[in-house]
Amino acid sequence: MHGDSFSSLVIVLLAAFVTPLLLHRFKIKVMPVVVAEIIMGIIIGQSGFNLVQEDMWLETLSMLGFIFLMFLSGLEIDFTAFIGGRKKELLPSGKEAPNTFAVSFLVFVGIFILSLLLSYLFVFFGFIENAFLMTLIISTISLGVVVPTLKDAGIMKSNIGQIILLVAVIADLVTMILLAVFASIYGGENTNTWLLLLLFGAGIVLYFLGKTFQSRSFIETMSKGTIQIGTRAIFTLIIVLVALSETIGAENILGAFLAGVLVSLLSPNKEMVQKMDSFGYGFLIPIFFVMVGVDLDVWSMFKDPKILMLIPLLFIALLISKIVPIYLLKRWYDTKTTLASGFLLTSTLSLVIAAATIGERVNVIDAQMSGALILTAVLTSIFTPIGFKKLFPEQLSSQKKLKVAFIGANQMTLPVTRELNPKMYDTTVYHTYVDKNEQQIAESLFHIEELEDYSIETLQSQGVFEADILIAAAGDEDTNAEIAMFAKEVEVGRVIASISSPLLDEQLRAKDIDVFSVLLSTKTLLRALIEAPGIMKILTNNDSALYQIKMNNRRYDGMVLRSFPFTGDVIFVRIFRENESIVPHGDTELKRGDLLILTGSAEYVDELRQELEFHKS
Repeated sequence: MHGDSFSSLVIVLLAAFVTPLLLHRFKIKVMPVVVAEIIMGIIIGQSGFNLVQEDMWLETLSMLGFIFLMFLSGLEIDFTAFIGGRKKELLPSGKEAPNTFAVSFLVFVGIFILSLLLSYLFVFFGFIENAFLMTLIISTISLGVVVPTLKDAGIMKSNIGQIILLVAVIADLVTMILLAVFASIYGGENTNTWLLLLLFGAGIVLYFLGKTFQSRSFIETMSKGTIQIGTRAIFTLIIVLVALSETIGAENILGAFLAGVLVSLLSPNKEMVQKMDSFGYGFLIPIFFVMVGVDLDVWSMFKDPKILMLIPLLFIALLISKIVPIYLLKRWYDTKTTLASGFLLTSTLSLVIAAATIGERVNVIDAQMSGALILTAVLTSIFTPIGFKKLFPEQLSSQKKLKVAFIGANQMTLPVTRELNPKMYDTTVYHTYVDKNEQQIAESLFHIEELEDYSIETLQSQGVFEADILIAAAGDEDTNAEIAMFAKEVEVGRVIASISSPLLDEQLRAKDIDVFSVLLSTKTLLRALIEAPGIMKILTNNDSALYQIKMNNRRYDGMVLRSFPFTGDVIFVRIFRENESIVPHGDTELKRGDLLILTGSAEYVDELRQELEFHKS
């Protein structure tokens, strides 16, 4: 028996391991990995070869995977999306972009009302008895599908991307809270809805506790090496809130979701988030999704005509509930963009599985109905992202220049503005005061905007934070730090700051702000001249300078360098992929999002940049 339990675990783990390899081998890019894992579970489970016998090991690991999935769903929520007064975008139609939060909230209200009406239709025709549960299932949206699809399309930071994301975020929050209320109402006599307030109260206390200790120097010291206090704190937070959820009679997934929300509010650094993603999506979560497929009895659904009819009808209801409210965007966007947005918002997965699991546990629905709901969610996650990609128009970004704002006119910033490629960058220098004689000279060479001071209010009024890249290089490093941190809060794409203090340096780097120091640069330059003068010639010679290009073109995604048709007179020096640094060779595959470091003639590099950065088809 002990051997059988481990053999089932080994089969599930092998299935989870092989699934992404098969997707990569057969170049199936339209299907999310989690959906493929469910399908693999169906193949090895009771609907397929019946190779897996569920036991304590698999049940425990699957439950932990579900808990961790809910935690990561909470962690994915970016609460800066709720901040008003963000930079406006001029749309291709010439209209000013709408307020993301106001529009997203109205769209979600429309989705929820329509979902409620549609759920009563399902009750009326006898498909389901509980309208509350069906409303939650129809109104939910999968962040796990929406986020990667938006990233792949390269529109995450655009106005339409932010609206789609925010609608999904609001849906995730509201659905999860209402799901907890549903579980409390139908879960039995030992549950009290008001006790949920106790859970949220504990969450608030833990948030302020985390905020108090987060910036302490000893915490940062203990976050390295074998201690990893930050990781320990997160796992403790998850377990404490999950235990508290179960104690008060709520679902454990609410505690896990709340833990993710709290960690997101505390603004963890990217390294910590990547650790959580790696552990969750690398181990526990695949086990959960494979086991979802293992437990699905697909063949039993064909025996019940009502269940068989429910699947296409629910799919249509999901489409209607998203496409009709999203038509509010027609005031600003074309029909194809609006319709594509509705298709993407139709994708559901994690919360439908959660709702179906809870509904079955509290005897509101049976196993057949639960399976039908999950199968419909799987189908939406396969087909709606494909519909989005087919409908969404390609962005005409080839003519767009990156806006670069330099804060401070000095001998460091002014020469750089002259050397940046004017076809690629639109540079503006902001300075508080320039002597009149100097100003006359400067204005003929540089685009300088004079400011009263470097306060955040003044910079906002001048539209400085609408830049794609901001360089804070005023005389005072505290001012630079303040400007840089605010720029990051309002989501300026890249922020660079001139900082000398090691303490400020660490604080800014933790917030993903690039830092440079004149002293450090001088030391590095002198050492390079002594140790490697050849490298300095490459860096300072325009004919053999190093360039950075971001690979956005889908056409070359997965192509090996030896097959790349545009090598010309350039040499690939390095490829940066997330946290990975790759030394390129003939068999190295290019991936969308790669940062390519290369050297070659400036003219050819410009052509290559146009091909890779601006063409996304």
